Amino acid sequence: MVERRRKGKRGPDDPTDQRAIEHRAVQLLSRREHSAHELSHKLEQKGFERDAVRAVVARLETRKWQSDARFADVFFRQRVQQGYGPLRIRAELQHKGVDEDEIQRVFEAEDVDWFALARERFQRRFPHPVDAADRRKEQARRMRYLAQRGFTGEQVRSALDSSLEDPI
Repeated sequence: MVERRRKGKRGPDDPTDQRAIEHRAVQLLSRREHSAHELSHKLEQKGFERDAVRAVVARLETRKWQSDARFADVFFRQRVQQGYGPLRIRAELQHKGVDEDEIQRVFEAEDVDWFALARERFQRRFPHPVDAADRRKEQARRMRYLAQRGFTGEQVRSALDSSLEDPI
């Protein structure tokens, strides 16, 4: 089978050229923060050699151009603002290759009331009380919504209970 390349989408001339790798890495970092794992993965997808990529990313970390701590802080705050819960944020940070100690540091540094956030997301998404005819099915659907956003079972139950106590 013949492999065809798309026009304008070609790999690097020299996959070990550290200047080209650094140039591409800086372009990516100028748009937004990336974890070291995520940045390495993107550069390898572009066709650069793994060892050369790791050397460049390590150099960028030394210069403080790339920082997993800074990435974790920014990512955490964005996800909280978007209304995601602690379980999902932790899983996404792990998936992006952030060290568990760094994840724990971010969670401890930021003071988030997860119960209040769950209630706020719940009330925003479901402003109307549950109809008595579909109560069980609708409550299960509403609970699933918060669980998929990464809230714990306790936080989900608290949000559901508050909506039953304070009908809008």
